Amino acid sequence: MTIDPTATIDPTAAIHPTATIGTEVTIGARARIDPGVYIAARTSIGDDVVIGPNAAILGDESATPTTIGESASVGANASILAAVTVGPHAVVGAGSVVNRDVPPFATAVGAPARIVGYQSSPGFTTGRGLRASSLADDELPLSIGRATLTRFPLITDLRGSLSFGETPTHLPFAPKRYFLVFDVPSPEVRGEHAHHSLHQLLICVRGECAIAVDDGSERGQVVLDRPDTALHLPPLVWGSQYRFSADATLLVLASDVYEADDYIRTYDEFLSAVNDG
Repeated sequence: MTIDPTATIDPTAAIHPTATIGTEVTIGARARIDPGVYIAARTSIGDDVVIGPNAAILGDESATPTTIGESASVGANASILAAVTVGPHAVVGAGSVVNRDVPPFATAVGAPARIVGYQSSPGFTTGRGLRASSLADDELPLSIGRATLTRFPLITDLRGSLSFGETPTHLPFAPKRYFLVFDVPSPEVRGEHAHHSLHQLLICVRGECAIAVDDGSERGQVVLDRPDTALHLPPLVWGSQYRFSADATLLVLASDVYEADDYIRTYDEFLSAVNDG
């Protein structure tokens, strides 16, 4: 075992004798470091992290520290590049190369790694997956924690189809702003924030995209693939959009104009706001 004297290691951490621990590394309680793991300089490993055999956690003394959040898992032979943050409870697949931050509860695989899904909470599970087009009208509205999946009226005849929503009958708030998200490269993740007071309504008017939601205690994900089905994100719900189809256009209605101070951009700040609320 090679451990630099500047490293700080919790006494409950389990480190295999063949692991290498660099300068200014911190390793939290009950972390498990498997055979052949290399952890470079200025790396922070959280509590209950598992790092599989021969994984490499790279760092740079002149760069932002590399961080592996609590209860995250890094698979065998994976590489985490310098200055990357792997969020709490995230999973990095075996052999993956991670060159960008991985959000909390996300699963990332590949070289370079991309997000392929988010972990749902034990209280929110579905065998078929939540895809808007697979849900019957009588199954909606459907709650995902404090978020709500709902369906709007749809009128179809020989001239085509029309879907609409009115306030207050269908829309949960009166919109003051809208924006469109489109031409998103498939591996990209958008959102990754919450709001203190803003409500949002997400409708994929063309193509499809996946939405992961987290209210601090319950998590779930849904694929929006019908232009008459919307996801309402109230304040203090963390949302991430990912896995956009090439033709996807996501319409977002907002309850207020843009206010930078209303954004909650880090997951730790989000959990603190939820607990304070």
